[in-house]
Amino acid sequence: MKISKRYRGKTRIEMIPLMDVIFLLLVAFIFFTMSMTVHRGIPIELPSSSTAKVEKKDFVEISIKKDGSVFFNKREVAMEELLLEVTSLSRVSPDRKIIISGDGGASYETIVSVLDVIRKSGVTKVSLDTKWK
Repeated sequence: MKISKRYRGKTRIEMIPLMDVIFLLLVAFIFFTMSMTVHRGIPIELPSSSTAKVEKKDFVEISIKKDGSVFFNKREVAMEELLLEVTSLSRVSPDRKIIISGDGGASYETIVSVLDVIRKSGVTKVSLDTKWK
């Protein structure tokens, strides 16, 4: 087999297929990154809502279990300690959002008490977490 002089010794990297592969990897990375959900709280059974809007960017989570125990970022706290934590959080970053994740079987009184503590600390950006139907 005879190789012509024109192509002897020259190797080329085709750029268009290489750019296609890189673009495909970029799109796949963006897709997988957007589909990941961050849940910083403890595992609880959330109540359902058909109009729930998912907004989980830069937040602190307060979880309330069925037995009435309250957790601040996965750490169990008493109501007095929760007030101190939320107050210090509002001083450090006043625009930080707080999401309350209450178990469906948790008492309404406990959830209102947590909301009251948050209001006393001066935080205004509070959301209730639900699972979307």
